[in-house]
Amino acid sequence: MQHRSETNKAVFHRKEPRGKPGRSCASSLLIPALAVFWLFASPVQAIRLTYVDHLFDVAYRFNAPSDVAVSTTDRIYVVDGVNNQIKIFNYSGGFISSFGREGSGSGEFRQPLGIDIDTSGRVFIADSGNHRVQILGPDGDFIAQINITGTAKHAADPTDVVVDEAGNRCYVVDNDNHRVLDYRLSDLQLIDVYGKPGTAKLEFKYPFLITLDKQKRLYVVDVTNTRVQVLKPGGTYAGTIGDWGVEPGEFFRPKGIAIDPAGRVFISDSYMGVIQIFNPMGEFHAVAGEPSNRAVKKFRTPVGLFIDHNRRLYVVEMLANKVSVYRINGESK
Repeated sequence: MQHRSETNKAVFHRKEPRGKPGRSCASSLLIPALAVFWLFASPVQAIRLTYVDHLFDVAYRFNAPSDVAVSTTDRIYVVDGVNNQIKIFNYSGGFISSFGREGSGSGEFRQPLGIDIDTSGRVFIADSGNHRVQILGPDGDFIAQINITGTAKHAADPTDVVVDEAGNRCYVVDNDNHRVLDYRLSDLQLIDVYGKPGTAKLEFKYPFLITLDKQKRLYVVDVTNTRVQVLKPGGTYAGTIGDWGVEPGEFFRPKGIAIDPAGRVFISDSYMGVIQIFNPMGEFHAVAGEPSNRAVKKFRTPVGLFIDHNRRLYVVEMLANKVSVYRINGESK
């Protein structure tokens, strides 16, 4: 499934050091300067833009939403983690219903963060505070759950989940334990574990969101290492997208990820407020831009992303308490 987040601010920052490892924490003072770079960058001068036309916003009593997914029946599901709810909207953004409340029972949540929906309509929720992934029906009816076992150092902290197109495997990001877990869905058994803490290949520091491409490669947003790592089926290393920095193709805090039908990789940077686009080889291609003024499009804390079959781009703007919806169009020269 195409998939894309950041939790609510208080929860997320207890997990993520502000400074880049190996750099002074004073690097956080660069944020205003970096924001100015992206704000005034001109496509005429340097940066190719992929234009996104604003369609509408989805906003309904959210409190720091973190992720979004769209079902095969074109229903929009938004993770409203602080409210411990999943909210459902129609394809025009109209509210349909919600499910969930705070708790540890079936269909209840504690800080849900990530979501994916399989082709049969089952909804998979990374229920972070309950250390599990819940599997629910399209309207929130409980089906099953995967209890995630932590390590000697930390309880499990599932922040995202993605299901393969066949509905056979489920991949879960365990943020606090810096790894990705591979589950077989027929019996909900753990098959393999990918990664460990660190900065080398196949090592992670607070991975957060995840997606799959058509070749079944996993894309893991490795937040504090400021990169996206790509894994082949079976968990072997395939490549890395991005690095720490201020130039196009570099990140300050990558968070959300989605892949369009052409295989281009969209990655949100929550601190810089931009979405960068990479080609299927992982090379920088463009930045999401405003067609009206041919400028870099600025978002407010963009986290979870999703791209649907109609080339719609869904952007969770966490601190704006909304999901903004765009159509992906042409590019600047």
